[in-house]
Amino acid sequence: MEHFLGRICTSEWHAPHDRGAATADSCARLARAHPEYVEAIWAWMTRGEEMVAGVFDDTVALLTELTEAGVPCYALTNMEAETFPRRLERFAFFGLFDGIVVSGLEKMAKPDPEIFQLLLDRFGLEARSTVFIDDNLGNLRAAAALGMPTVHFRSPAGLRLTLATWGLVSFRPEESEPA
Repeated sequence: MEHFLGRICTSEWHAPHDRGAATADSCARLARAHPEYVEAIWAWMTRGEEMVAGVFDDTVALLTELTEAGVPCYALTNMEAETFPRRLERFAFFGLFDGIVVSGLEKMAKPDPEIFQLLLDRFGLEARSTVFIDDNLGNLRAAAALGMPTVHFRSPAGLRLTLATWGLVSFRPEESEPA
C-alpha cells in the first residue's frame, strides 16, 4: 500500500481531482501507464468511500456547539466534485454549515488564495473576522496572507481550548490539551 500510494496514486496525481479533473479520466490514463496496478487504481476510485472511516465525534460536537450558540460556520474543503454529493448524503454534519465551498466544484483548491477569496466573497465574510481552522500548514499560511486569523488543528481538545479562550465554546478541563 505504501508503495502504491507513494508511487502510483500519489498526492500529486490526486491534486487535479481537487481542482475538478474527472477521476475516471485520470484513473484510465494511470491504468494505461501502470497496467500491473489496474485493479488497485480503479479500486481507488470505485471504493474510495471505504477509505473515509467516519465522523470524528469530538470535532462534530464542537461544530454543533458553535452552531447552537449562533456562531456562523462555513466549510472550505478540497474534495472531488463527484465525491461531494455522496459525502453530503453520508455525513449529516455537513448540514450544520451555513455554507460550503467545494474545491472540485469551483475548479480551484486550497492553498490557492482564490478559493479563500471566493469563500469570503460568496458569503459576505470579512477576512479579519473569519477564523480559519485547518490541519495543513500551507493552507493556514494562505489564509493568514489574506488576513484571516488561523488555528492549526491538531486535536479536538486543543481546538476546544483555543475556541474556549475566545469565548466561542465552553471550556472542559477534562478535555484540555494544547492546540
